Formats: sequence, structure tokens, C-alpha cells
Amino acid sequence: MRYLQFLLFLAILASCRTDTSVAKIAFADNMVVAHRGAWKSQNLPENSIAALRHAIDLKCTGSEFDIRMTADNVLIVTHDDDYHSLVIEESSFAQLSRFKLENGEALPTLRDILLAGMKNNSTTGLVCEIKPSKTKERGQLITKKVMDLIDEVGADPFIHSFISFDYDILKKILEINPKAKTQYLNGNKSPKKLAADGIWGLDYRINSFRRNPTWIKEAKELGIALNVWTVNEQEELDLFLDNEFDLITTNEPELLFERVKESPTSRGYQLVWSDEFDYTGKPDSTKWNYAYGFIANQEEQYYTDDIKNARVEKGVLVIEAHKEKIKNEQYQDKELLNKHWMKYAYELDSAKYTSSRLTTLDKATWKYGRIDVRAKLPKGRGMWPAIWMLGNNREEVKWPKCGEIDIMEYVGFEPDSIYGTIHTSAYNHMKGTQKEKSIFIENAGDDFHVFSLEWTPQTMDFMVDDQVFNHIENEHLTIDEWPFDQEFYLILNVAVGGSWGGKKGIDETIFPQQMAVDYVRVFQTN
Repeated sequence: MRYLQFLLFLAILASCRTDTSVAKIAFADNMVVAHRGAWKSQNLPENSIAALRHAIDLKCTGSEFDIRMTADNVLIVTHDDDYHSLVIEESSFAQLSRFKLENGEALPTLRDILLAGMKNNSTTGLVCEIKPSKTKERGQLITKKVMDLIDEVGADPFIHSFISFDYDILKKILEINPKAKTQYLNGNKSPKKLAADGIWGLDYRINSFRRNPTWIKEAKELGIALNVWTVNEQEELDLFLDNEFDLITTNEPELLFERVKESPTSRGYQLVWSDEFDYTGKPDSTKWNYAYGFIANQEEQYYTDDIKNARVEKGVLVIEAHKEKIKNEQYQDKELLNKHWMKYAYELDSAKYTSSRLTTLDKATWKYGRIDVRAKLPKGRGMWPAIWMLGNNREEVKWPKCGEIDIMEYVGFEPDSIYGTIHTSAYNHMKGTQKEKSIFIENAGDDFHVFSLEWTPQTMDFMVDDQVFNHIENEHLTIDEWPFDQEFYLILNVAVGGSWGGKKGIDETIFPQQMAVDYVRVFQTN
């Protein structure tokens, strides 16, 4: 009898336990922070319990929500400083709570959110944004009440971090709990300042990093966690994945999880060199050189460093070909007669077109890795843009012994084809043996595409938008077949006419024409 009574006691005790938490929570090993919960794909209200639960279902590492306080000191979760036209700090909770969320939920209190986030959750941390108040004193009071409530309900293990635009709020949090992880949102303090004040991380808007590109490296060196808000476009998600941010705050957590799978960093690559073109004027002289004059292939453009031919504007590098007459400084230069591919330049006193050719020669070279170039191409018969590489020993051993890797070649008379090719002593277009394949592409002159090369000691893969269209294997014969175990430099250019680009003539009515380059990124494995 006593044994049965003991079992009954245990059963009653178990039934009295609140099912609000698990014994342990280990935040998911990803960088996905759902902004105001994972609401968008499910058409849920922002800052709702339903959005929080969906973030937990997705196993995001964090789910962010916004905390405000009513006139009668009730902590609620909502973003704006007004709710249904009622100013929150001037209205009571009773007044505000008369209005439900779009899905029928009651206006959530912070207690509601904390308890919901503690229930059946072993992966998703709560990212608490404490909104600035109308006075510093009230902001400090709100912070104290938030920390007290977290302690009261035992939510501390579930708190991923605290974020705020109010620096004094973050300092108050650290005063109460020196171990708390805090992130600053306002974007006006350097990583060095944050480190000095004991702030765990920065959570800045995209433009803050564009204005201060060195802050990413500085934060990593100082051990300051990197977060960015609110990133929703694929290209921007890729940017911060490529830069190995610790966290990315997004309204599109499902898309971010997809991009994580595609990111080079998920396969052991590390970004080692890039140009995002977040400046204005001439290309960065620490990264790019110019080529000058006529070069080869019977091309009709004359390469210059004029800003109309190569410039950075509105976040892209523009390489632009113009129809204009320009004096040929190489005219009747007898040294050209010793280079059979340059004899044509000896005879021309002027050129009819100008353009630019940029290279990383003597600036940056790489052996193996992944190269991504996001670009939009020029249009029209006679255009011949290229994204390609040459062996760093070209001057010593000459072409084709140095090797050539054409990541992207395009000729205007074939507007639906992109080519990827290698040239070597054994395989080159002079012999008609080059290893070349093409892929069908739509709107190359209207839309941006990512042209990529993945290059290892064993293989090369040529890709457009992550689709492999040319796979080349190292035959392990001689350097004549595979001269690719050495450093190569990168070239971006827009040619006009020439032995291939001009095969069907040049439409002189199309100029100016440009290749716009959104970014260049180079990855290598550790």
C-alpha cells in the first residue's frame, strides 16, 4: 500500500512540473537568426509566439524579438513605438491588449515569449532586443525589469544575446550580468571601442560595413562577434556567408539555410581576396593593374586607363568599350615585328575603339582555389568580354606554355552561350585542341550571373550560377598538358572584334558597351 502511495506521489509530482524547458539547450551550429521570428514564409505576425515556434522548428541558432514597456510597466513584445495608433509608453497594457495579432494571438508579453521559447526547445536561443526609451532613466528601468524577469522564470540558459541601439542599455545589462552577451546595433562604434567596453558583438546594417570595410577584419582580430541586419537578398546573404560572419539576421531564414549549403565556406573554403567595389572612382590600385594599347588576337580596341573605360560606380566595376579614334603609341614600333601576334598593331596609326583590361599581375596570384565573379555582360555583335587567368611565369616561358584558364568567354554574335576553356602547350586554339565547353544562358547582357572556377591539383570545374558545365581532369602526363600547379593571376577585359569576337563583324551602332562586375572573390582551402 505504501509502495502504491509512493508511486502515486511521484506521478503527481511529475504532473505538477511545468513543461516549459528542457534540462539543457545547445544553440544550433549555424549563423541563422530569424528577425522577429520566422514569420515571412508562413505569413505569420512578426514578434508572435507562432513566429518564434517556427524559428525553433527550423532550428535557427537565434530568434530575435523586440521588447517595449507600457505606461503601467508591463513588458510587451512588439516592434514599433505605437500599437494600433496607441503610443506604447503612454498606454496601459489593458488598453493595448484589446487588439490581437493578425493570427488571433494575444499581444505577447515578454513573459509569454520567454515561456514559449523555453518549451520544447533545445536549439534556438532568444535574441532580446531592448528598444530605446524616451528617457535614459526609463531605458535603464526597462533593462532592470527585463533582467529580473529572465531570472524569475529561469530563462537565462535560453538567452542567446541582448541587442540594442542604446549603448547605455547594453552597459546596464553588463552591470547586472557581466557574463551576458551583448550586441550593439547602431553601427557608429568601431570594433575596437566595443572590445574596450566589453561588448560581445556588433550587429550592424549592411551599409555600415560598406562604409567601414576594415571593420570585418578588425572584429575578427579582436574576437568581436560579427552579425548583420536585416539581410534578405541572395547576393547579400552570400556576401556575409563568404566573409564568414558569426551570425546573419534575416527575414528569410529558409533561404539563408539554402545559401549555407551552396556557400564555398561550407566546403572548407576561406575567402582570401576580394573586391566588392564599394567605392567610387578608378579601380583600387592596390589590387588592379592596367594593360595598355593593342594586345593580341587582332583585337581592334586600344586599352587605356581612362576613367570612361574603367571605373567604379554604384557598387560595380564598369569596363566600358567606346567607339572613338585614338592614336596608337605602338605604331611602327619595330619590336612588334618580333612578335607575330602583334604585327597588326605595327601597321595601325590609330584605333577605332577604346576599352580596358585589368589584371592582378604583381598584386595577387593564386594556386588552386575557387574564383567567383558576378557580372553582367556587354551586348552586340563584335563584343568579346572575358574573365580569365594566366600563369605567373608567362613572361619567362611565354604562352601557351604558361597555361591559360578562361573562366568566362562570351562573343556577342552568340548571345546565348558562355564558354569555359583551358589552353596549354598540348591543348590550345592554335592547334584546335583546346579543352572547351559552353553552356546555354539567357539574358547575359541584362542580368547578373556568377561565373566560377573551382581548381584543385586534380580537376577544374567551370560554372555559371553554381552549375558545372565543363569538368577537366588532370591526366598526370606532363606540364604540356597540365601547367596548372603554379600561381596564376586574374584578368578582366572587354575586347572589340578580333579573331573570334569579330568573326562576324562589329555592329558599330551598339557603343558604348560595358561589362559590369558586382564582385570578385577568391577562396582557398585552409
